[in-house]
Amino acid sequence: MTGSSPYLLNDRNAARYRRDVLAGVDRVASRLSTQDRPFTGITADRLAPEVAAIDLERPLGDPAAALDELERVYLRDAVYFHHPRYLAHLNCPVVIPALLGEAVLSAVNSSLDTWDQSAGGTLIERRLIDWTAERIGLGPAADGVFTSGGTQSNLQAMLLARDETCRLMEKDGLPRADILPRLCVLASECAHFSVVKAAALLGLGEDAVIAVPSDADRRMRDDALARELGRCRRRGLVPMAVVATAGTTDFGSIDPLPQIAEVCQRTGVWLHVDAAYGCGLLVSRRRHLLAGIERADSVTVDYHKSFFQPVSSSAVLVRDRATLRHVTYHADYLNPARSTAERIPNQVDKSIQTTRRFDALKLWLTLRIMGPDAVGELFDAVVDRAEEAWHLLDADPRFEVVSRPQLSTLVFRYVPGESVAPGLIDRANLHARAALSASGEAVIAGTVVDGRHHLKFTLLNPDTSVSDVADVLDLVAGHARDYLGGSLAQAS
Repeated sequence: MTGSSPYLLNDRNAARYRRDVLAGVDRVASRLSTQDRPFTGITADRLAPEVAAIDLERPLGDPAAALDELERVYLRDAVYFHHPRYLAHLNCPVVIPALLGEAVLSAVNSSLDTWDQSAGGTLIERRLIDWTAERIGLGPAADGVFTSGGTQSNLQAMLLARDETCRLMEKDGLPRADILPRLCVLASECAHFSVVKAAALLGLGEDAVIAVPSDADRRMRDDALARELGRCRRRGLVPMAVVATAGTTDFGSIDPLPQIAEVCQRTGVWLHVDAAYGCGLLVSRRRHLLAGIERADSVTVDYHKSFFQPVSSSAVLVRDRATLRHVTYHADYLNPARSTAERIPNQVDKSIQTTRRFDALKLWLTLRIMGPDAVGELFDAVVDRAEEAWHLLDADPRFEVVSRPQLSTLVFRYVPGESVAPGLIDRANLHARAALSASGEAVIAGTVVDGRHHLKFTLLNPDTSVSDVADVLDLVAGHARDYLGGSLAQAS
């Protein structure tokens, strides 16, 4: 084959690029404008055969035909987070300036590992890290890097905490082989599962994470933390990090950061704050809820949760940029050691990734077009809505709600007025969630609290109204009631 491919993006194919991408945008826009529910209710068993029947060895050769096929296997049945009755997980609708950034970054395709692959992109990412660190209040020595999400950010923070703890202990002559088996991490019993996963990936084992009890509002108890730290010391364990959560996945609860920071400072333990969810408070009128986060040694932020960015857009930040040396490795072909002396800004020196997308551009254009206050207003709107929804649930005898939200999640369950076995109530709530999803009228989440199945609303769409919430509650109650009625009838 000679000559340029008609499919490569270059100066000769710019018109084709514009035409084909706009065709895809038109398909999505048309779908959004006619979408009357968040989901079709499709099951994997129904959709899988259609996808499996596609012969990838025989290309269609035509963008229109490929988009028609995509309608059938993806766009038609996708879960649409923009819909006001999508109330399930920490998925937000996205702002248009960020989509503009996504279009630009995908086409230019910069790789943010080295300066000679990214140039201005490197400086934009660094400026956004500095801006975020300023909002957190980490101080002039702070630094960080964009990541794929909260799980990666938490992993990198735990890696830095582990190696910094080892470095300090090795100065006293202890070999690393003797230190590693003694290391432990303390986190709330409501902390994200990625903390346990990080411990396992770092070779510490899942048992290295010690769960600290929480209070009735699902916030870590700082008195319990202090006791657990003392118990660890007496057992010969070395606490390498305390993980506080600013916005737990299930409850949106924020651990008492000032008190936890005080305990960590007193005991000399690295404090990591997982603010993947709660980072939206940085631009909110509720910024005071994050008081104490400025005392953290590392922080996780997920812009794709509460800054209304497309996946992925996240970062890990550290108080002391020197600690990032624990992920710095040099390769002669990429980032030779002399690059540092020559002041060449290679982001790979800070990251556990090498090739990395220019995801920072999405946030950059969001801030440059909308501004941080406008983003904060969107996040405040969903927190306001969650408070209104809590009042609705708290006054409704059909439901019991676990705790009053600090952010925008609500955990609750349907409870019948009559005496019904707890196991049957569990099954009724599970059925209600499944039936609601199958209908496509709404999508909600579920979790387990104190051994019992509960339902969960995660409100991240400012367009969700109290009326939407009330209607979904009626649907949930109807499905649960029908299930109980059928089960009780069969039993009699």
